Amino acid sequence: MPCRRPGSGELRGRLRGGVPLAGPGVGPGFEAGGGHGHRLLVVGAGTQPSPDPDAPVGNGRAVSVLAGREGAAVACLDRDAEAARTTAELVEAEGARAAVLVGDVADPAVASSVVADAADVLDGLDGLVLNVGIGRGARLGGTSAEDWDTTFAVNVRAHFLAAQAAVARFEPGAAIVFVGSVAGLQPGSGIPAYDASKAALGGLCRHVALEGARRGIRANVVAPGLIDTPLGRLASAGRPSRARTPVPLGRQGSAWEVAEAVVWLLSAAAAYVTGQVLAVDGGLTLI
Repeated sequence: MPCRRPGSGELRGRLRGGVPLAGPGVGPGFEAGGGHGHRLLVVGAGTQPSPDPDAPVGNGRAVSVLAGREGAAVACLDRDAEAARTTAELVEAEGARAAVLVGDVADPAVASSVVADAADVLDGLDGLVLNVGIGRGARLGGTSAEDWDTTFAVNVRAHFLAAQAAVARFEPGAAIVFVGSVAGLQPGSGIPAYDASKAALGGLCRHVALEGARRGIRANVVAPGLIDTPLGRLASAGRPSRARTPVPLGRQGSAWEVAEAVVWLLSAAAAYVTGQVLAVDGGLTLI
């Protein structure tokens, strides 16, 4: 079934207290009132709820807000309606237009329809960010066939179906960004299904980029390293050694730094960049 819009789908809200909105400004951005990338769908636009009053923002929310700051209208899709609403309100606080879509792209019917649904609410679509991913199982011996299939359904199949729909609909100059992980470049998560699915995004992206190039459509992967997000903190709580990983730059990154890379790849400043994997990892893949 297609994703749905709660209420009118267009939100008019105040910035919610307790949600950090600090972040560096973006470089060359979208053209105000026109140009490619100014109507954007972010799949996975919410942030994992956290009881921590100082919880950091997630990657999808940071991408949505920075894109709105640069003048993009943003369709915020998440399976959690409240999380999507909060993101949309933050986008609107930047003076941009926002819409909310609710759906779980683990359902292939939803994954296939999200592009058309976003185009309907934004009167067209020029950009797509796929920021969804899960991990099931642990090491080879603790990973079942069901774990493998469930992980790939979200981390690869959903991306394929959404990109398939986007390439068929997009006009020249549009762009797609897959949010992957450095786990797709080197082992380290201890979850083989996750690592393999993130590696598969590179292959999918290269095909989308090659086929899309014939129509002037670009596709790239941003591969974050250790990023301080609510999900990242949960991962560190379950595997304390994660927080002690010796990142060459000496710290974890922020979702804002991931968002900077994503928004740049969507913008005209990256018009000659396609089929690439950009690691935002503080040098982690150097060691």
